[in-house]
Amino acid sequence: MNTFVALCAVGAEKILGNEIKHLGYALAGNAPGRVSFLGDNDALYRSNFCLRTSDRVYLQMARYKADNFDSLFEGCYRIDWQDFFRKDVRVVVDKVRVYKSRINSEHTIQGMIQKAIYTKLGDIWRMNSLPESGNQADVRVYMERDEAVILLDTSGQALHKRGYRTEGGAAPLRETTAAVLLQEMMWRRKTPLHDPFCGSGTIAIEATLYAHNVAPGLGRNFAYENLSIYDSSRALEIKKEEASKIRTDVECHIAGSDIDPFAIDRAKLNAEHACTMAGRALQLIGSDMRIERPEFFVSDFENLHSEFENGLILCNPPYGERLGDEFQAESLYRKMGSLISNFENWHIGVITSQKSFENCFGKKASAVKSLKAGNLDTSFYIYR
Repeated sequence: MNTFVALCAVGAEKILGNEIKHLGYALAGNAPGRVSFLGDNDALYRSNFCLRTSDRVYLQMARYKADNFDSLFEGCYRIDWQDFFRKDVRVVVDKVRVYKSRINSEHTIQGMIQKAIYTKLGDIWRMNSLPESGNQADVRVYMERDEAVILLDTSGQALHKRGYRTEGGAAPLRETTAAVLLQEMMWRRKTPLHDPFCGSGTIAIEATLYAHNVAPGLGRNFAYENLSIYDSSRALEIKKEEASKIRTDVECHIAGSDIDPFAIDRAKLNAEHACTMAGRALQLIGSDMRIERPEFFVSDFENLHSEFENGLILCNPPYGERLGDEFQAESLYRKMGSLISNFENWHIGVITSQKSFENCFGKKASAVKSLKAGNLDTSFYIYR
């Protein structure tokens, strides 16, 4: 069994943990923004293909006591790095995080880990220097209470980059954050869903992938493909297994609207890319079926009305951080009160960084969840 560490938005650890358990893997603890779990060799592929709310998956290479630089170096040197890398590898210690540890210089820790890895590879391969002409391998280090955790990146590009979004507009919502919001609302495919500020269409597209059980990573590549442990035939088998789980027989009512026609054009294009990705996955198992595209149309949110008795409004309206200003955002939030009357008996979920949202909206939320989306501290207001 291997230990993996999946990163997520701070505040989404429980949701990510539930996802991991649903895949059949046992949890091994968590910390703010990350969840550890135990998995077999297949977990390397399946977690990257399937996790909707994780930003990145690491393989834990070692965990050991390190209260000085000698023990930090020795512990890293003991790792069998030669079993994972090719001889032309370029190793980068991309990030170091320190919490309550005696050795606390991130720069020095970074250099020491890099030196330990290259020293080990040079000793094993009898090379004075490595060519570093091949693919990059990223290593991350957590130093917490004098304990070092050494992680090897298996994802490459962050997992929110599914591969379907060509252009996100001025302030796009991360795909992984959209997936978290859907889970927070406990949304199910039979429930109509509408995003009245759809922008590039992320919420509606993520809902479509979830409703049709499309693993979000089926259309992209991963860093594990550059590692010596990569088994291409097994990865393809698992990809086919996940493709066979795609549902093409479900009826959904998923839509998004925006006052900006260019945003709607982007959303339609991104949705087409996402659904085409699912179609290519189905072709791997000999199926020519297709999944239903979400509907996108131009409309001011104040002109919207419910076509169904019940449903979910889920949206990411302008915060005033990158689009407009705080005054404009608060003015918009006051107008958003129309959603309550126009969508009576619907649940509503709104994510924003503005703490004044409830007062402007005119109604106290049933629940408020804190999420760190990107570099912004946001609140998710849930109205049931």
